[in-house]
Amino acid sequence: MDSRDLPSEQQRALRRADDAGFRAPMLATLSKEHPGRAGLDAAGWVFERKLDGVRVIASRERGEAPRLWSRNRKPMDASYPEIVEALDAHGPERFVVDGEIVAADGTFASLQARMHVVDPERARRTGVEVHAHLFDVLVLGDDDVTGLPQSARHGLLDEAVGFGGPLYRSPTLEGDPSALLAEACADGWEGLIAKRADAPYVLGARTRDWLKLKCVRDQEFVVGGWTDPSGARQGLGALLVGYHDGSGALRYAGKVGTGFDAAALAMLRERLDPLAVAESPFADRVRESGAHWVRPELVCAVGFSEWTTDGRLRHPRYQGLRVDKDPADVVREQ
Repeated sequence: MDSRDLPSEQQRALRRADDAGFRAPMLATLSKEHPGRAGLDAAGWVFERKLDGVRVIASRERGEAPRLWSRNRKPMDASYPEIVEALDAHGPERFVVDGEIVAADGTFASLQARMHVVDPERARRTGVEVHAHLFDVLVLGDDDVTGLPQSARHGLLDEAVGFGGPLYRSPTLEGDPSALLAEACADGWEGLIAKRADAPYVLGARTRDWLKLKCVRDQEFVVGGWTDPSGARQGLGALLVGYHDGSGALRYAGKVGTGFDAAALAMLRERLDPLAVAESPFADRVRESGAHWVRPELVCAVGFSEWTTDGRLRHPRYQGLRVDKDPADVVREQ
């Protein structure tokens, strides 16, 4: 399907794309309720698997090699050279697409070995196979297609890219929302993303046209400090983490002391030491013995069972650093 094959009313939604570079991605809103419940009509929604990887905006200008960007515009070409090569061989001559890069085994822990590598050959030598799951197109040829409905953009994406490992089309799922979510959770998925089929792509916006339906509780937190290790542990004892409130203050959410292996502990200490400061970055008083403070520049993913009544994480577990997230954007997900 070419954009010129679209119905006339959809062609009127096309805009000229002055460039085919980075675009700030559209973001989903966390929701306890899925379409079909709480007054949300289930008709007109499609669902995709919520993947456990890093968001990628991939782009190419005519005559140039593809570029990979994180959601906060950090270049990722060197970390995933095989994705660049696949898009070069099987992507259109000018494009901007949206997707997620994941480890082939589906775990975020495996992807950590690639996320922090900025040399293509070293990235390959990690032995961690990666896939790019593409789920949207923003620019195709000379056209900015973000004003088209989701369903039309999906049709353009299907025709524009030659899919096959390591490029995958993130499939859309249709059916009863409750059954789809129950099946996703039973299969051990992170959850689902629900999308309105008639919705445009709104650059840089968090909108209720895209909903995150989670099977597990996790989110990103800003690292504000760490504690001394004890016993046989090396590097650090726990991370002290928090989130920004409506005023921009960094609120303390608790300490994260599990989920680390020896390599993660060594890597974290190496990243934390240059950020050391004398004063706590948290707006709250933190009573943790052996605490050391850092500039709040690192973001980590944390899984947990629930929030306590005093605003602390219960049973938190470290999942990895998120180099694709801006600390200023980290808030408590509701």
